[in-house]
Amino acid sequence: MEHFDVLILGSGLAGQSVALKLADQYKVALVTKRTLMESASAYAQGGIAAVLDDADSIEAHVRDTLVAGAGLCNPKAVRFVVERGKKAIDWLIAQGVPFSRDERGQYHLTREGGHSQRRIIHAADATGAAVQQTLTAKVKAHPNIQVFEQHIAIDLITGAKIGQPELGCLGAYVFDRQAGHVRTFSAGHTVLATGGAGKVYLYSTNPDTATGDGIAMAWRAGCRVANMEFIQFHPTCLYHPHAKSFLISEAVRGEGGILRLPNGERFMPKHDPRAELAPRDIVARAIDYEMKRLGIECVYLDITHKDADWIRSHFPNIYARCLELGIDITKQPIPVVPAAHYTCGGVKVDLASRTDLPHLYAVGESTCTGLHGANRLASNSLLECLVFGEAAVQDMLAQPRRAPLPLPDWDESRVTDADEEVVIAHNWDELRRFMWDYVGIVRTTKRLQRAMHRIRLLEREIAEYYANFRVSNDLIELRNLVTVAELIVRCALRRKESRGLHYTKDYPEMLPVARDTILRPRRPASGTPVRQSPTV
Repeated sequence: MEHFDVLILGSGLAGQSVALKLADQYKVALVTKRTLMESASAYAQGGIAAVLDDADSIEAHVRDTLVAGAGLCNPKAVRFVVERGKKAIDWLIAQGVPFSRDERGQYHLTREGGHSQRRIIHAADATGAAVQQTLTAKVKAHPNIQVFEQHIAIDLITGAKIGQPELGCLGAYVFDRQAGHVRTFSAGHTVLATGGAGKVYLYSTNPDTATGDGIAMAWRAGCRVANMEFIQFHPTCLYHPHAKSFLISEAVRGEGGILRLPNGERFMPKHDPRAELAPRDIVARAIDYEMKRLGIECVYLDITHKDADWIRSHFPNIYARCLELGIDITKQPIPVVPAAHYTCGGVKVDLASRTDLPHLYAVGESTCTGLHGANRLASNSLLECLVFGEAAVQDMLAQPRRAPLPLPDWDESRVTDADEEVVIAHNWDELRRFMWDYVGIVRTTKRLQRAMHRIRLLEREIAEYYANFRVSNDLIELRNLVTVAELIVRCALRRKESRGLHYTKDYPEMLPVARDTILRPRRPASGTPVRQSPTV
């Protein structure tokens, strides 16, 4: 057993910022499935939304967020985040993040869909990568942060494991992918910064690590989960057989990009008066509608009317990647399709990032904070990581240190090596395909019921597999993905309306009163057995 003051699962902006802010006083373990740089944060292109200009205001940012959230945002959470935006950006600047500047030497602010003002601070078109590189260097250099790359958490360890459920979360069992064995991590506090669940879908802009691990683990530990039906599909993922998960930033439309059909016709004004600057759910549904109406494989995003040098300077990474694939975006429109992008729901937390389980925090895309409502406003996600990460830090620092307790090691005495690993691969593929077909941009009750039927079959098969064979990375992720898929479908079936990212043909109207979809586990967050069916 290894003991730390704080155990952080996930190494994106949420996890790394929390680690750095705690490390001067606490011994911190930072666990990441692959490398420190491999996270959804690193994939973020557009930037971070914050009120940084005199022409902008807190009220305007709050209003834009509430409008995008389709009436489901928690106004207190929205104001909490927006009011702390500048402080969060100042902290990143102090760490050395090289945000882009204009010709006057001022930080350049761009605009994205749903925003009434230019308020997106960015580092060219690779903001997430710039932030991650800066923080990763500091994390590696800090003597109080011990990094565990190539490690994946299996389950949280709760007080119930040692007969004291009132103790809350005590750490986690973590699989060392390279050594092939399970380690026991004891911690005074545990932070879920594991990101979203985009890989539950066949097409996603997310990295392969986005398998909903934190959401599934918290659910199994007895925490409430909310609003999982709201999966944001980014309207513009590059459509090319060799362009896996490559996103075409919102900022391309924010800077004048026009969506066109294969014949060159502009179509967004027919769907919304805001045209290309409408929120993502509207743009994604419009593209989905036109693709199905015409039987086409993609639409086109055209920025060729802008100066070529300007395009290359503002979107250097997009330009370079497209050029590698034979597309010169200064002369040719970009083929794009929608893809699963962001999980707006997740583990229910308060304004201090506390879950239902004492000493367990959750930060970032794995959470439901109330900020995003039924649809996330572009570039609010990284801001949420910073603000709620800081809130978690302050709450932990205000508590006395917890002494380590002896925890039982992972028991593999009654399991064997898997004999048919191919079963996992087949189940993974089946899950992602039927989630795309049945639980995508446009839904029906029948499609959702079909998906749930398939999920139940997979759950039984995976539970049996998990109970009898030694764990592997793929098995852990598949188990979590199936849990998350169930939560998404359960939430979607409960919502008898269309709101924000959840659109169903059976209930196309929006109800007059907006309510969260909150799922409660069969057992409260007082601890559950580590090994159990993903359905529990």
